[in-house]
Amino acid sequence: MNEYVDLRHCALLGDQCVGDPINLSIPGGAFRDHLSSLQQHHAPPSPDRSARWDLLLRPELCHKGDLVKDEDFSVSSLLERANINVGKGRSDPLVMFGDIAVDPELKNADPCTARGCLWPRDTDGKVYVPFRISNQYSARERNTIMQALASFASSTCIRFIPLDRQRDFVNIQSRSGCFSFVGRRGRAQVVSLSRQGCVFNSVIQHELLHALGFNHEQQRSDRDSNVRILLENVEPGQESNFRKIQTINLGTPYDYNSVMHYGRFAFSRNRQPTILPIPDNNAVIGRATQMSTQDISRINLLYRCNSTIYK
Repeated sequence: MNEYVDLRHCALLGDQCVGDPINLSIPGGAFRDHLSSLQQHHAPPSPDRSARWDLLLRPELCHKGDLVKDEDFSVSSLLERANINVGKGRSDPLVMFGDIAVDPELKNADPCTARGCLWPRDTDGKVYVPFRISNQYSARERNTIMQALASFASSTCIRFIPLDRQRDFVNIQSRSGCFSFVGRRGRAQVVSLSRQGCVFNSVIQHELLHALGFNHEQQRSDRDSNVRILLENVEPGQESNFRKIQTINLGTPYDYNSVMHYGRFAFSRNRQPTILPIPDNNAVIGRATQMSTQDISRINLLYRCNSTIYK
């Protein structure tokens, strides 16, 4: 029987819990393996972040008054830590916007606008996306990936199915970080889920949403009415992560809770915010650990899903 760790316990300070509990449970062994790998393979972005990761990995180090933030397990924080060396592997594609793989000739265009990107809908109304998972993963990691793939079936018409001679498919591999192409690219398209930091439900859903055709929320064409980007606080060389692009927003509102939204301190060089929600600067952003209601709604709108298929 699997031992599961509720991440709320990692934020306990003596007998006091700091911040809201994180609504996420993962196998205890996987939790320890992932955090150990992060510490062994990646230099922390800053000393204070390193201390927090050590605190999370070893709850016995908690002392009253220490601060553990639930942002540390938001998808954007996990991506930032795992993607220190993203795109630097010999066979890796060009990676932009933090975790989006692009063909060099399309680096200045939204790939979905440039070539179309939807996976085809079958006559039964479902959208079948074939996948193959590399044998690089342990049984536990493979199970985590399979659960994330299956999560789309309960509320959308998307069905990830094992590869069976189809030409176009998602090829899930452990490369140098977490990244994906946006939308259907054709033939074997890599979704990288590095064993060192990417095998979390939120990260897997995030990368699969890219593969289905979705961009980052903070890059939406209407983002300036909802957030303010503070480039003066962004790490040099990371400015492209905040570039606004022309997106098709499907008539849906901007979503601070989207699993595609980066956190308040994403790619910060000075521990100051890089993204501020407006008009309420204190609104919670980028804390998602799973797809939001709006994320699900957009999938169903984009792929014209019939609700009778998944209800």
